[in-house]
Amino acid sequence: MQPLDPQPALIRRTYERLVEAIADGTLVPGQRIRQEEIGRALGVSRQPVSHALQLLRQQKLVEENGRRGLVVSAIDPARVWAMYQVRGALDGLAARVAAERVAAGASDAAETRAAQRALAAGLALPSDAPVLAFIQADVAFHTALYRLSGNDAIEDTVEAQWPHLKRSMGAVLEDVAQRPLVWAEHRTILRHVLVGDPAEAEQAARDHTDRAGAETARRLSESSLSRRGARNATDGTAASAIL
Repeated sequence: MQPLDPQPALIRRTYERLVEAIADGTLVPGQRIRQEEIGRALGVSRQPVSHALQLLRQQKLVEENGRRGLVVSAIDPARVWAMYQVRGALDGLAARVAAERVAAGASDAAETRAAQRALAAGLALPSDAPVLAFIQADVAFHTALYRLSGNDAIEDTVEAQWPHLKRSMGAVLEDVAQRPLVWAEHRTILRHVLVGDPAEAEQAARDHTDRAGAETARRLSESSLSRRGARNATDGTAASAIL
């Protein structure tokens, strides 16, 4: 047997680091991306950076901008709201089914503990923790909830949208006042799930996602984040920002 090529894993790590940098605002809309400089900043060759950027192009997180080359894409508030509408239905379903499993005594103990740990980790974050820490904790909580539902299709469906959702989450979670509210809602969702109340669990999950989506779209619209970012972006490099 031949040794496995480590390149796919390296591409994935490079891609994930770039998604994080876009999500937490390190790389702003309109900022120019140069492969060589990104490679030097991350300590990788040009090839994994090139493949990672292809994935980002496919997801419309970066785009070609004429003579300026590749830049971080603007955020579309309408698309964000549309994604949250779909996610609201999926999160509500996940919470309902998870609560039904608990009520029926069919829930997995390890998955239950994982959801509790994810909630505890988020609640334990200091209010001034980096935006990325809150984004990662949020993703971990919802992923744990999807797994607690026992419906793999829910997690698989949301997975494709996480890069965009992470980015929209960052737009809200940069406001320190929003952070405890988000985690109080997470606690309410899990409480209803763990007492086996499907209707209340579903409603709490939908209320949480609907509020988050509306708040995100409102903030993006009012601040004109995508347009201002594009206007203010310079042709400087993005490399030092993601070290």
